[in-house]
Formats: sequence, structure tokens, C-alpha cells
Amino acid sequence: MKSSFAVAAKCARLSNPQARPRVLDLFAGCGGLSLGFQAAGCDIAAALEIDELAARSHAINFFKDEPEETIEHHAKPRDVASLEPEDLVAEFGLGKTAEAIDIIVGGPPCQAYARVGRAKLREVADHPRAFKIDPRGNLYLRYLHYVDRLKPLAILFENVPDILNYGGHNVVQEIVEALDDMGYEAAYSLINAAHHGVPQMRDRVYMIAYRKELGATIRFPRATNYCDLPPGYAGTRAVALKLINSSEGYAFIEPDTGHKGLQPAVTAREAIGDLPPVTAHLEGKLKRGARRFTEAVHYRRTGWENLSSYARLMRSWPGFEARDGIYDHVLRYLPRDSRIFKAMAPGDEYPAAHRVAMQLFQSAARRRGLSASSAQWRSLRDSMVPPYDPGKFPNRWWKLKANGPVRTLTAHIGKDTYTHIHHDSDQARVITVREAARLQSFPDGFVFAGTMNPAFRQIGNAVPPVLAREIAVVIVNSLRASMLPALAAE
Repeated sequence: MKSSFAVAAKCARLSNPQARPRVLDLFAGCGGLSLGFQAAGCDIAAALEIDELAARSHAINFFKDEPEETIEHHAKPRDVASLEPEDLVAEFGLGKTAEAIDIIVGGPPCQAYARVGRAKLREVADHPRAFKIDPRGNLYLRYLHYVDRLKPLAILFENVPDILNYGGHNVVQEIVEALDDMGYEAAYSLINAAHHGVPQMRDRVYMIAYRKELGATIRFPRATNYCDLPPGYAGTRAVALKLINSSEGYAFIEPDTGHKGLQPAVTAREAIGDLPPVTAHLEGKLKRGARRFTEAVHYRRTGWENLSSYARLMRSWPGFEARDGIYDHVLRYLPRDSRIFKAMAPGDEYPAAHRVAMQLFQSAARRRGLSASSAQWRSLRDSMVPPYDPGKFPNRWWKLKANGPVRTLTAHIGKDTYTHIHHDSDQARVITVREAARLQSFPDGFVFAGTMNPAFRQIGNAVPPVLAREIAVVIVNSLRASMLPALAAE
């Protein structure tokens, strides 16, 4: 297959070992994917993010050495639904549209996983507003539109496992078929971050695609850590993979899940155990209100040699070193719950927390001599016992296990952090913003715009940078290996 001039021009530029692949991050959030690709030797040319604070976080981290006006330009929130690729390239001064970007990465929010079909996806190439015709708002069509116009050499697409089987419909497979029509070879896998050095059991779908002219082989990173996932993860994966396992013809690659000869998964203690304890809430010093990142907190006085390798990485990530301390080690005001957190055992979920709360309440009621169902009894119960039905919300709370990776961080931590209660009972609290960032593998020098709740949401929405870096290395190496053969074919 004869390469287009744009593809050939990109290959020629990248055949220089000093040239850095240019990345466009769509639906970028605060920049988990961008950070991984930057660490793998890429330049982040631009990012599109509609959320104002997430867009600002991306700008102040990836363009922090640029003039203030450049940072402000990148910090502007942008809507992929209304900004055309040509206008994006012109706005950022990236040159010719089809030659501007080497790699597109992103995870479009597929809120409407409804079946669109190959014919509808094919419309993208011919109708730049095709996604608008579909009232269900399938933003992954917009992602494909950017691919069609910018013609990157490589693509990385990320999403939740449900996208593989949404009502008997595999959205990613349809995207693979649409990319085939656009001149790309694509395949996907279901990867858990705990197998790749992230202290979190996080399943996500990753799709890699290359221009067919390159003849690049699609590979996914080998596991670096072993983790025996709990039964719940196996069940979720089985549902997501049901369509793939029951039929042939899917472009699915089995992930490498490691073996017991590898290093065990990074644990919660290794990830956050070196951070200073937080006890202000136990001392009556924590009040309601927005938490801002204005106060520096120094690290524990622990020798470098005593830190876990993961903690050392988080403190020393090139370009994101935190030096002596951190500014976002803040947590929510939850005066009712500290006694519950302290009494919970590692791994306890909400039913156990509710039992603990009831025991504490009943003991307090007896000490005060309150009669059951009296106004004082009910008031005390309401002040000590969470109101949620333990039969309906079994997973609402969870206390971390110090000796294993944590459960998936999601955007919901922007509303509450009961899913990640600190394993240290003496601290009796939920995790802080910086601890959430550590568990998502953001280095300590990475900063988040806004206050506590938006920062939590940005972290929960992100792709873990350590895993992003592993995938980026594979993609960049595959591109480098395919450059000379592709040029020779011209």
C-alpha cells in the first residue's frame, strides 16, 4: 500500500532519532495519558478538555516552563464537539493539518453505548458533523473524525470494560472496523493496572492502532507485577469478554497478567506509607469548607534507602519532583465517621462498617441511659450511624488493605472517598488528595487546579500515568521500528 504524502512526511521526520513524536490528547482530563507519553519521549502538542479545571491542570503541568500567555492559551477549555481539527491545528500553530500530529490518544466518554453500526461510523469520513445527527451523543464518533482529518501514525483509545459488551454490543470492535476503512490496523486488550506497577486494581480497555503502511505489529506491554485479582474482578471481566469468548473474528489480544515469579503488585503501604500522617480531624482542628492547596506538608523523616521503589519514583519523576513536601495532603471533614473507621478491619465493606457503627451507638446509648426509640435515642443514632441500607450498598465503603493494591479509583471520589478508607486505624480517616494521586500513580510534583473535590474528580477520571508510560513505550518503539521499512516502500 502506497503511503500518503502526509504519512511519509511524518515517517521521514521521525526517522531522526532525536525527533520526538507529537501527541494530541483528546478528552485529556488533567493529563494521565499525556504524562505517560511525555515520559516515553513524546511532545504533548495540544490537548482538548471541556472541563475548565482539568484543562487548567493539564496546562500548568505540561506547559509550566512556557510564558504565561502560552499557559493560559492551553488552559482554555475546549469542546471536541464544536472545535474542528483544522481549527485546532491553526489555533495552536501546528502547521499543516495532516502533518501536525503523530499520535492521538484519549478516552472519549461513551455515555451512550447504543449501537451505531459500521455504516454510521463510516459516515464520519464523509460528513464532519455526522456525530451530531445521532441524538445519543456518541462522542467516540468525534474521536474518529479527528483521526480521519489528522491522520496520525498511531492511536491509543481507552475506556471502561462495559464498552466491550453493552447490551450485547461491542463498541470497540465497531471502532476497529471503522479504522480499517480509514487505513488503520487496530487491536485491543483488557488490562489491569495492578499488573503494570500501579497500586490499584483497575481494569480498562486499551486499543492501539497504526497506519497500515507502517506494517507495525500491535503489541501490549508485558506485565511487570503479579496480582491475584479478587473474584469480583474476574466476574466483571467475564461479562465484558462474553461476546469475544463466544465468537471468532474479534481483534482482541489476551493481556499478559504476569506470573508468581514477578514482583508482587505494589501495595497501599508501599504507595502512601511514606506520606506524613494526618490527624487534625482527631484533634478538632479540621473544619467544614473548601480545601485549598496552600499549605506545604513535609515528608516523614525517612531515609531515601528506606522508601519503597514506588515512593522513590513518585518523589523523583523527572520534571515533577516535589522536593521537600507536598501541598495537597488534605481530606474531607467527616466528624461522624472517625470512630467507625478506627474500628473497621482492613478489607471491611459497608455492612461491616454499619455493624460497627450500630455497636458504638448502642454502647453510647446504654451509657447515657437512653430508652429505645426516644427522641434522644433517635438523635444519637442519626449522629453516629450512617443512613444507608447495608443490604443495598454493600460496596459503598471499603478500608484499604496495607499489604495489597487498592480498588479502582473513579470520578465518584469527587463526591466522597468512602471507597478508600486509610488502612492506618490510628489515623481513622479517608484518603487525602495526594494519597489518591499516589494510588493513581501521579508523581508528587504534579499539581491539580481548583480545590479538593475537583482534584479528586480529576484523579479518578485519569489513566494511571505509570501504565500510560508502559503502553507509550511500546507504541513509540513500534513506530521507530517501522519507520525505515515504511520509507523504503516509498
